[in-house]
Amino acid sequence: MAAKKGHFLVKSEPGAWSWDDQVKAGTTFWSGVRNYQASNNLKAMKLGDRCFFYHSVDEKQIVGVVEVVKEYYPDHTDESGRFGMVDLKAVEPLKTPVTLEQIKTDPRLNHLALVKQSRLSVMPIDDAAWKLICQLGGIKG
Repeated sequence: MAAKKGHFLVKSEPGAWSWDDQVKAGTTFWSGVRNYQASNNLKAMKLGDRCFFYHSVDEKQIVGVVEVVKEYYPDHTDESGRFGMVDLKAVEPLKTPVTLEQIKTDPRLNHLALVKQSRLSVMPIDDAAWKLICQLGGIKG
């Protein structure tokens, strides 16, 4: 029996690393996470887990889906040696981006860390919320 796959959301400022950058790169490391809770979420990711790719700052919307292709390992950009990263591969864009405003106003989604802990850069997404956001975004997921 296959292990149950997890779901997450990863945030990026589109000016620093956008969905288009991710698609162009195909697979890349997700470095620079320096928050312990976000880091623990990276540690929880397993091969094949899927993550929503969220554009933060001005856009504030989920724009795509990426997949974990390498589990947690040391982040070469962290001089302290305390933090790690995962490798993510672009899977598919959402046909219709799902905005933070939609998520905040939908009672089925307003429990998410995206609403409750707005500064957290990596967070888990429960199965029901994953399915609903995929549906809102026009993809199977």
